[in-house]
Amino acid sequence: MRDAQGKIQRWYVAATNIDDLKQIEQRLRQSEAYLAEAQRLSHTGSWAWIPSTGEIRYWSEECFRLLGFDPHAGPPRIEVLYERIHPEDLPLIRETLERGTREKAMYEYEYRIIHPNGAIRNIHLVGHPVFSPTGELIESVGTVVDITERKRAEEERERLRRAQDDLARVSRMTTMGELTASLAHEVNQPIAAAVTDASTCLRWLTRDSPDLEEARAAASRMLEDGKRATEIIKRIRLLFEKGLPVRELVDLNEVVREMITLLYGEAKQHSIAIRAVVEEDLPRVIGDHLQLQQVLMNLMLNGMDAMKGVERTCELVIRTQREGQDQVTVSVSDTGVGLPPDETAQIFEPFFTTKVHGTGMGLSISRSIVESHGGRLYAAANFPFGTSFCLTLPVTVQAEK
Repeated sequence: MRDAQGKIQRWYVAATNIDDLKQIEQRLRQSEAYLAEAQRLSHTGSWAWIPSTGEIRYWSEECFRLLGFDPHAGPPRIEVLYERIHPEDLPLIRETLERGTREKAMYEYEYRIIHPNGAIRNIHLVGHPVFSPTGELIESVGTVVDITERKRAEEERERLRRAQDDLARVSRMTTMGELTASLAHEVNQPIAAAVTDASTCLRWLTRDSPDLEEARAAASRMLEDGKRATEIIKRIRLLFEKGLPVRELVDLNEVVREMITLLYGEAKQHSIAIRAVVEEDLPRVIGDHLQLQQVLMNLMLNGMDAMKGVERTCELVIRTQREGQDQVTVSVSDTGVGLPPDETAQIFEPFFTTKVHGTGMGLSISRSIVESHGGRLYAAANFPFGTSFCLTLPVTVQAEK
């Protein structure tokens, strides 16, 4: 308070307790710090953008880092941001932003951004519209997430999957190479029978009194022999085919019958009886027909190898049955030499083999195939002799239908 001459006569002081305000500020700073740290750890940035003017109102610290901009320069103009986006992705981004603004709807897309040092990062953006009380679009807010490492992991998984498919194909080709003599014999049988039937047919037709019924019967047998040879060749060609796995409804009983037909000659050559015990009305599974053929072929050949040279009745039994409501089982049991208990867990490891000339990859590949179908492959002792290999596969509602 001053007097008439302006001299201070006395002071009046007001004191306000701002402790609550300071605590609020401190909590806010902590919250911002936690949010910034969470965004840094998750590689997620947040932003706000005004579509009507193109102004970027807010960029979090992580936005600057992910998109390669200097935080001291403030949020860039939208045109400058566009210049950083990969040219192949820019048209889609413009179209998506324009459509989201026009339709006042949420939008998301993935694009590549090129940093000043030339590094390319994959970004996933999500935008959400904010409206005024009257329903006008005020701004869009959203996030950007760096998904570069995820993309690389997906590409690596795809590369490994293709490598595994190639390895499985090589394994099939190696196996088929080993079976060449047996398969040649198997194909030769119906061809030889067809030639014999053709000669018989001609003989009945060239008689002084042609016997048309006998000739017709011989021609019918010749036709069946031709179909059988064609079917064997078709199955062999399928096992050599290269292509992406195709998931479809598979009848496991049919797979069993196909492999018995294909390997019958190999079993007969070594005096091995093959017996199929299949459950009628077995629900189908969703899987790759060719891959499941390969698994069963590998298990059957292993069973045959275990019985070669064994001086007792040799029999290979393939059994299919339903287990509960949600899975089916296919077992291949032999009466061979069996497996030592300490090797049961090792036989599925890559490069482990009990055969003199084995590669040690057949069972490893077979287990990978079964597991990729959501199933399980395991081995157990077969009483009183030999080994049983069992594979279980899930049954889905779609497969049952």
